[in-house]
Amino acid sequence: MSFFSNFSSDRCPGVLTGNPLNGLCEKACIQAEKIFDAGIIQTRLEGYSAAISDPVPADPTYPLTFVSARSTTAQGTVSDLIIERQPENQCARVQATVTLPIEIVYVDANGVEGKATSSVVLTEDVLMYVPPASVMPFTVTAAVSCVSPEGTFDAATNSFTIGACVTCILKVAMQVELLVPSYGYCAIPPAQEYSQEVCSGFFELPLYPQGKACSRK
Repeated sequence: MSFFSNFSSDRCPGVLTGNPLNGLCEKACIQAEKIFDAGIIQTRLEGYSAAISDPVPADPTYPLTFVSARSTTAQGTVSDLIIERQPENQCARVQATVTLPIEIVYVDANGVEGKATSSVVLTEDVLMYVPPASVMPFTVTAAVSCVSPEGTFDAATNSFTIGACVTCILKVAMQVELLVPSYGYCAIPPAQEYSQEVCSGFFELPLYPQGKACSRK
């Protein structure tokens, strides 16, 4: 079954029906990441130079022909973080460098497909809400995605010049203990095993051919 296919139990997550207060039984403390603020930055990079390393297979035959490139993880690396609180409001100026690991797929001069690692580096300067000072520190994280459909190889610098579409979501977050209303523990339904039912069509056939018998005159 699973949560998705089992809607018969009121102990499974899903759409609320009726009075949402029915079934509430406790206040539960859960450990979670609280997002105080988040903002999305989407940009198109043109003529970006991406140096490559760790080619697979090793020692490709140059020159290389670009095929595609995309990010290898949804988590970017935030560095050089500077936060300047703004005295006139609750926002702060957040400056950061975000590094996105990417993988570039290419074809070498012998027609052998290979891949290599590289990165895209973004410099962000935005206004975001940051919580007041507390014992527990907040962090600035980045969820990232990058895809590049075009590029050319530069043998002099061992890099690709690419055009890329980049999405970066900056978040101000903190690990906290939250007190939330709860319906209690979930009822976990049994999982439904996948089956191709390869014999279903065969088993549905009649045992003997169906049809009218020949009539004799």
